[in-house]
Amino acid sequence: MTAIESNAVGSARMGNRVWGKFRRSPAALVGAAIVGFFVLLALMAPLLPIPDPLATSWTAIRKPPSAEHWFGTDDIGRDVLSRMIWGARASLMAGVISVAIAVATGVPIGLAAGYFGGWVDTVISRFTDALLAMPFLIMAIALAAFLGPSLANAMIAIGLSAMPVFIRLTRGQVLSVRTEDYVEGARSIGLGHFDIMSRYILPNIAPPIIVQATLTIATAIIAEASLSFLGLGQQAPAPSWGSMLNVAKNFLSQAPWMALWPGAAIFLVVIGFNLLGDGLRDALDPREH
Repeated sequence: MTAIESNAVGSARMGNRVWGKFRRSPAALVGAAIVGFFVLLALMAPLLPIPDPLATSWTAIRKPPSAEHWFGTDDIGRDVLSRMIWGARASLMAGVISVAIAVATGVPIGLAAGYFGGWVDTVISRFTDALLAMPFLIMAIALAAFLGPSLANAMIAIGLSAMPVFIRLTRGQVLSVRTEDYVEGARSIGLGHFDIMSRYILPNIAPPIIVQATLTIATAIIAEASLSFLGLGQQAPAPSWGSMLNVAKNFLSQAPWMALWPGAAIFLVVIGFNLLGDGLRDALDPREH
C-alpha cells in the first residue's frame, strides 16, 4: 500500500469514527436537524407557494394568524410567514459569509503569528489583544455605521469583528503543533514555510477551527439581527428577522405575532448552531477516539 493509499484509508477510518460519535449524540442530531430545516427553507423560498414578501394589502393590516395567513400579517398587510422564510435567507447568509470572512482573514494571520514567533508574533498578538478589548457587538455596530447601512456592509463588519477570535485560536493551536515530529521532518527535507503551514500544520489544527466557526455562525446571526434592528443591516423593504422585530416592537400589544415568529426563529436557529457546534466539538476531539 502506498503512502497516499494509507493516508486515504486513515482519513476514511477517522471520518467513520467522527460520524459514529456524532450520530450517537441526540443533541447534535437535533441541532443538525434544526439547522438543516432552516437552510432548506431558505434555499426553497423561491419555489414555495407563498405570497410575495413585499406585497402589501391595506385590507389585511395586522391580521392575526388564520388559514389565509398562517403567521398573520404585519403593519402594512404583508404576509409574516413569507417574510419569515425570505428573512431566513438574509440571516443565514449573513451568518455564513460573516464567519467565512473571519476565518479567511483570521486563520492566516494566526498561522503566521504561531509559526514564525518572535517580533511577528508580538506585533500580531498585541494587535489582537487591542481588538479583543472591544466588545464584539460594539465593534460590529461601529464598523457597520462607518461602512454604511446595508446587508453586505453588515456582513463585513461582523466578519472583521469576529476575526480576532480566530487569530487567537489559530495561534494557540499552531504553537501546540509546530514542534511535533512531522513538522520537524518536513523542515528537515527542505520544504518551504508555506508548504509546511498548508500541508502539515493547517490540516492538524482544522477541527477546533471548524467547531469555532460553527459556534460563531450563531453569534453572527444574532449580530446581524441586532444590526438590522438598529437599521444598519438589511434595508427595508427587504425582509430580515431583525428589521421585522424593529417594526414589531411598536405593536406588541395589538399584534404580538409580529414579534413572536421572528424572535422564535432567531432563538431556534441559534440553539441549532450551538447544539451542532457542541456535537462537532465532541466528535472531533482526538482524545475521544
